[in-house]
Order: sequence, then C-alpha cells, then structure tokens
Amino acid sequence: MKILIIFNREPYDNTDVTWNGLRLAGKLLEAGQTVRIFLMNDAVDMARDVCRPPEGYDQDLSQMLKDLIAEGVTVKVCGTCMARCGIYKNHPYFEGAEHSTMVALAEWVMDSDKVLTF
Repeated sequence: MKILIIFNREPYDNTDVTWNGLRLAGKLLEAGQTVRIFLMNDAVDMARDVCRPPEGYDQDLSQMLKDLIAEGVTVKVCGTCMARCGIYKNHPYFEGAEHSTMVALAEWVMDSDKVLTF
C-alpha cells in the first residue's frame, strides 16, 4: 500500500503532532508499507539543517526525518514554501529532501492509497 503523509505544521509548535506523524511513518514503514512524505507550509523547516529542537524538547524531528530518508522514505518539500514559510525562510533543504512542486504533490495524492495530514 502507498501511503502519503503531508506535514503542514511548524515542527516545534508546543505540541507533539509532528513527532507523532514521524513516529507513525516509521511504524508504517516497519509494517512493509510504502511511505512518502511531503512537507509544505511551516513544516518545511523540518528539512533544514538549521532547525534544532528548542531547549527542553527531547526529540530531534529533523534527525527523525533524515533517518526515515535513510530507510528509503521519499521526502519532497514544497519549493514555493522555501521562501515563504517557516522560521528559517530561504535556508536550503538538506540532502535527501527533494525540492518539489504542487504538481508533484497532486500526482502523489492521485497515486496514493491513503493520504494523511499532520
């Protein structure tokens, strides 16, 4: 099964929403599912090396994303959002996070069995 997970929220927004979405992605991958991740809006910060956990937060969400990439998860990041969104506007995305488009997201949505948003 092909599962697309779309993240929209700032990674460290005083909730565990993004952390839980990444944990779910890992468990779906472990269960043998094809997992793809698309980052847009303020979630694009997660694909930037400058993004670090705030003091007192015990999870590194960018490292979790890198670990998923290393395990074969394809990650695409909104190219338009690079300059428009996040705390770290205009900072580059790290290796393995593919600069992408809304057209590519639309194609992924049509080609997925399930689409989840966080």
